[in-house]
Amino acid sequence: MTSGVRKLPTGFGRLWTAQTVSSLGDGVSHAALPLIALTLTRDPMALAVVTAAGTLPWLLFGVLGGALVDRWDRRRTMWVMDASRAVLLAIPAAAAALDLLSIPLLAAVAFLLGLGGLFFDTAATAYLPDLLGRDPALLERANSRLRGAQTAMSGFAGPPAGSALLALGRAVPLLADAVSFMLSALLVRTLPAMPRPVPEVRESLLLQARAGASYVFRDRLLLGLALRPAVGNVAFLAVETVLALFAHDRLGIDTYGFGLLLTAEATGGLLGAGIASYLGRRLGTGTALTCTAAVEGLAILGLAAAPNPYVAGLALAVCGAGMGATMVLGPSLRQAIVPAHLMGRLASTSRMLAMCAAPVGAFLGGWLATTYDIRTPLYAAAVLLLTMTAITASMTSNRRVEAALWAAPPADGPDHPAYKDLAQESAPDSL
Repeated sequence: MTSGVRKLPTGFGRLWTAQTVSSLGDGVSHAALPLIALTLTRDPMALAVVTAAGTLPWLLFGVLGGALVDRWDRRRTMWVMDASRAVLLAIPAAAAALDLLSIPLLAAVAFLLGLGGLFFDTAATAYLPDLLGRDPALLERANSRLRGAQTAMSGFAGPPAGSALLALGRAVPLLADAVSFMLSALLVRTLPAMPRPVPEVRESLLLQARAGASYVFRDRLLLGLALRPAVGNVAFLAVETVLALFAHDRLGIDTYGFGLLLTAEATGGLLGAGIASYLGRRLGTGTALTCTAAVEGLAILGLAAAPNPYVAGLALAVCGAGMGATMVLGPSLRQAIVPAHLMGRLASTSRMLAMCAAPVGAFLGGWLATTYDIRTPLYAAAVLLLTMTAITASMTSNRRVEAALWAAPPADGPDHPAYKDLAQESAPDSL
């Protein structure tokens, strides 16, 4: 029986449900936290502190967090982090009820939530290939469903729910997010236990973290997979920084229309996640990754030249589709080829590179718009994406993907049909 007809295990359904519930809670809090902060201050810098605090853990502890996850039981790490975040959210909820909320408290909560997210996301990324027997085709299907649910919950359902719940009181959305974390923790607790990776020779945490990071930079395929989200974040944040102003000044879009513009991008993301496996089968994983990256660059170019809101919405939808497919294919391939004992460190290293790139992109977008024109950041982002696509095309070619898959036998052994199937899909090395 080939991997194309194999079913996802029952445990994946519980993991998918847990992450779907948690993503809904994330969407609620992502919309509510800035609005709650806005009730406390109108200082833009204070608001920025609350927003930045949630990403700071990735910048400070990304690689070290991955090294710890590679030492810990991954299922236990997931449910403990979710339970901890549920308890943590009770603090600002109580403070809101007692009218004791403050910007420092919200910033501290955002930082600790981000720290919990670092450990949960890294552990979940490392746990999934163990659950699915490192089957590449199953990983693509699983990541497609996880990505689709995350986009639907955190991008569509969560934000309006957060705004609606906030109307009932500042504590209500925080409590709703706490409930989502607790439900997720209970579901994750029921997942099957997986054997821990074979322990390495005892060495310090810093040396293990360094070994994981250097593994990414020594392997051209993994480096190519890491560069795309990193460079992509520079480009996308440059666009995001000026998108509202661009939409208002150049396209004549009001606040309601801007929400529809973002909805178009999220809709494209759902479509891209859904067709990712099909693209991988038809083109080969390496070629599909190159094509989706090129689509993103061309779509941003179309957005920059858009004469009206309809063309801009179409461009963002196409860009979202490219991003959605890329974010399924890239992580699935990494999970299939990375040794189990390094999975946490490599996942966190790639994520940290992407997170570090985000503020660079935001600064670049603001500087280009101030120095030149509001369209300039969009054109610069498109050039950056297309240049990155050309540079990484050979790094993530079908030939490299095929070689990496054959060099990394799955848990079920080197004759597992999944590897043969995906190798055949990646065989036509057209780039």
